[in-house]
Amino acid sequence: MVGVKDSQPAEIQNRQYKLLVDRVKPRPTLARNVFWAFVVGGSICLVGQFISVFFSSLGLNLEETGAATASTLVFLAAVLTGLGYYDEITKLGGAGGIVPITGFANAMVSPAMEYKTEGLVMGVGAKLFTVAGPVLVYGIVAAWLVGLIYYLVL
Repeated sequence: MVGVKDSQPAEIQNRQYKLLVDRVKPRPTLARNVFWAFVVGGSICLVGQFISVFFSSLGLNLEETGAATASTLVFLAAVLTGLGYYDEITKLGGAGGIVPITGFANAMVSPAMEYKTEGLVMGVGAKLFTVAGPVLVYGIVAAWLVGLIYYLVL
């Protein structure tokens, strides 16, 4: 290491090394990251609102509108992930790109896209639920247990 003598205790060398790293490490631009997260996340929510208004204008009730909007957002996020655009959106927007429903769709499709060269069944199909599968399983089991407890108590 430059400027550190080998005869110094390891603790001093570690402190000097940490100081050197802290000096040259790029600083995150918090304000910029927050701004872009807000813009990207807000834009995704705005698209969701437009979709919701569209389905509502077709005469769907509130529950049907919510289901149709969620399905459409999942579909759009999956398509954008498959085309490689969603990764670019999340690079720009960071946490704003992980708005729950679209981020979940991205998390489902991304692992599958890595294995598309292995074919539709053994590649994409087998890897589609690698991330989302455990979430679905534990969510369903937790809902079942809560329902059972609710049934037994009340």
